[in-house]
Amino acid sequence: MSILTVALVVVALLMAVATAYLIWEVVEARSKARAWIGLFLLAMMGEMWVAAIVYLSSPSSSSLIAGLAVSGALMVASLVPLVIALGRSRRIDDAATTIGPGPISLGLGAGVGLASLVLVNEFLMSWGLLTAGGGLPASGATLAVFSTVVNSPWFLFTMAGEMVLSAVLLRNRVSRVLLVFLLVQSAIMLFSPTALGGATWPGLAIYVSSALMIGLFVYLFEYIYRHRQFAPAFGSYLVELVSVYGLMMAGVFVWQYFGDGTTFAISVVLEMVVVYVALARPDPFRAPPGEPWQLRPHWAFALLSGVFVAEVCMGAVLSVQLDPADYLGAFPFLPLAGPPGTVVFNALSNGFWFFATAAASSWFLIMMGLEMGALVVFKFRETKNLENRIRLLFLMGCYAAFAVFYPSIYFALAFPNAPDPSTVAVLGWPMGIGSYPLAIGVFGTVLLTYVVLGSLSALFGRRVVCSVFCTAPLMYQGTAIDSMKSFNRSSPIARKYLSSRLSGAYSVTMGLVMVALVGTSLLSYLDSVGAANLYIQGTDPSVFFFIASFSVAWYVLFVAIPYAGNYNCVTMGWCYTGIIAAAFQKVGTFKLKVRDKQVCRDCKTLDCAKGCPVGLVDMPGHFRQKGEFRSTKCCGVGDCVEDCPYDNLYISDVRHSIRRLLGRPETRPRRISNPHVGVAHATSAGAALSGLGPSNEAVLLPMAPDPTGAPRRRSQTGAPSHSV
Repeated sequence: MSILTVALVVVALLMAVATAYLIWEVVEARSKARAWIGLFLLAMMGEMWVAAIVYLSSPSSSSLIAGLAVSGALMVASLVPLVIALGRSRRIDDAATTIGPGPISLGLGAGVGLASLVLVNEFLMSWGLLTAGGGLPASGATLAVFSTVVNSPWFLFTMAGEMVLSAVLLRNRVSRVLLVFLLVQSAIMLFSPTALGGATWPGLAIYVSSALMIGLFVYLFEYIYRHRQFAPAFGSYLVELVSVYGLMMAGVFVWQYFGDGTTFAISVVLEMVVVYVALARPDPFRAPPGEPWQLRPHWAFALLSGVFVAEVCMGAVLSVQLDPADYLGAFPFLPLAGPPGTVVFNALSNGFWFFATAAASSWFLIMMGLEMGALVVFKFRETKNLENRIRLLFLMGCYAAFAVFYPSIYFALAFPNAPDPSTVAVLGWPMGIGSYPLAIGVFGTVLLTYVVLGSLSALFGRRVVCSVFCTAPLMYQGTAIDSMKSFNRSSPIARKYLSSRLSGAYSVTMGLVMVALVGTSLLSYLDSVGAANLYIQGTDPSVFFFIASFSVAWYVLFVAIPYAGNYNCVTMGWCYTGIIAAAFQKVGTFKLKVRDKQVCRDCKTLDCAKGCPVGLVDMPGHFRQKGEFRSTKCCGVGDCVEDCPYDNLYISDVRHSIRRLLGRPETRPRRISNPHVGVAHATSAGAALSGLGPSNEAVLLPMAPDPTGAPRRRSQTGAPSHSV
C-alpha cells in the first residue's frame, strides 16, 4: 500500500468520525441555533471538498484559485440560513448558548436536510479521493462519475463506518429494534460487492451480504409477529427499507450480469436517505403504537412486495455467482427496441422469464427454505400438539428433499444426460414422483404419480400434499406469515372464499384451471408423439403452464396475501395439484372430529375458526351438530387442533378408522375435564359462523404468545396490544 493510499485512508477515517460527531451534535442539540450550527459545519465540510476537486481535476495555480473562490462563495451562501435562524432569537449569544431541558425534535424537512448534507459530503469526499488516486473514468459522463464514486470503497466503506458510529453515539435516543436494524444495515453496506475488484471480494461480499439480509428479514418477520402494533414511523421505515433492498439486489444483479453499477448506486443513496432521516428523527419511533398491522393490508402488501423482490433478485445473484455455467446465460432478455407493441411484449417476456428462472433456481429455493424455514422452526417451538410437531418436521424435511435435493442434486448426478425439461411433456400431476427421468413412458409416470400420492391423499387427506410434500406449506406456516391468515376474514376479496362452501368464484377458477391443465397436457402429448409442434416461446405447453402457475402466479399471490388471504392456492382453488388431492380426499376417511359435542355447544371463543388458515369459519356449527367436519378445502394444517383451549378436537384419518374397526377407541380422552366456556363476545361468534366475515371491530386475529410470559389483554380489534 502506497503512502498516498495510506494518507487517503486516514482522511476518510477522519471524515467518518467528524461527520458522525456532527450528526450527533445536530440530533442531540437542545436549541435550534445549535442544530443550525451543526448543519452549517456539515455544509462547510462539503464545500472544502469542492475546492479540492476543482484543483485535483487539473492541478495548477489557476485551478487552486478557482477552487478556493467557488468554495468561499458556497460558504458565504451557506451562512445566510444560519444567520436567519440565529436572528430569530431575541439575542444571538443567548440563543447559541442556552441549553433547554432536552434535545429538540427535528422536523421532517430538517431530517431530510441532514441526510442530504451527509450524502453530499460523502459523495464529494469520495470524488476528491478518487480524483487524487486516479480512479475516475476518463469519459467524465455524469452517470459514469456518479456510479464510479458511489460504488467506490471510499464511499461505501466510509458510509458503513459513519452508520455504525452514528448509531452508537445515538444509542440512547433510538429504540433497541431500530439500533439492531441500523447495525445490520451498516454491515450489509460494508460488504457491497461493487466496492473492490479482484477474484475474491465480489463473491465473498455477495455471500456475506445475502446471509445478513436473510437474517435481517427473519428478524423483521419475527418482530412483527411478536409486535402487532408499533409506531407508525417505524412501520414506514420498514417498508422503505425493504423497498430499497429490493432495488439494491436488483442493482447487484444488473452489475453482475451486465457490468452496470448505476442501479446499485441509486439504491445505496436511497438507503442512506432512509437511514439518516431515521437517525435525525428518533422521537417518532417512540410514539404510541398505531393501528395493528393486520388491519393495514396496504402496509402488509408493501412489506411483502419489497422483501420478495429482494429475495427473487438475491436468488438470481446467488445462482449466477455459484453456478455461472448454468445461469450466466440462462436469463433470456429480448431487445427493448422496435415498435411500441414489440417493446412492451419483450419487456413483459423478459420480466416473466427472469422471475420464473430465478424463482425455480436451486439457490433461490435454498435461500427461501432457510428464511421461511426459520419461521417454521419458531412455530415448532410454540406448537404443543405432538402430531402437529411431527408434521412440521416432515414439512421441513420434504422441502429439503423435494424442493432442493432431488430436483437439483440427485437428478443431476443420477441422470447427467437427461434432456432439457422445457422440451419434455409433463402430463396431469407434475409433482412428487412424476418426473421425466423416471418415465418409461409418459403415461406410466402419470399413473405412478396418481397411485402413490392419490392413495396417500385418500388415506390421510390432502395434507399429504398441501401441508407436507408441497413447497407452499413451508412458506405459509411460519409464524409471521401464518398470522396473516387474519386477512382471510378481513379482506373483501378473501371473504368471498370463506367457509367450506364452494362459492361461484371458486368453481369458476377451478374450472378454468382444470380446462387449462387438460388442454396443455393434450398438446404436450401430441408434441411428444410428433403429431403437433406447438411450443410457447420454446417451452412445452404443460411445462409452461406449470411454470406460469407455480414459478410466477403462486409467488404473486403469496405477496398478495393481504388482499387474497393466506393459503389462497387452497381457498381460491387455482392450484390444480390441490384440486386433484381434494378429489382423492373426498372419497377417503379424512375429517375433523371432536371428543364431546357439548363442549363445542357451550364454547363461545371459536378458536378453531380463528386458527384455520383456509378460512373454514363454519366448522364450529358442524361440530355442534354432528361432532365432525369434512371439507375438501381442509388441508390438515392442524392449527384448529392446536388452538382449541379445551383439547376437544382431533384429526381423524385411516388410522382412526382401523382403530374403530378393531373396537378400540379412536383417540385418547380430553385432558381438560372441566373447560371454562362462554368468555368471548357473542357477536364475534355469530360473525364467524355466518361465513360472511366479521367487521373490523371484531376481526378474528390469531395471537402470538407473549415472549415475557405475562398475560395480555386484547384491544378492540382482537389484536394483542404490543408496541415498540
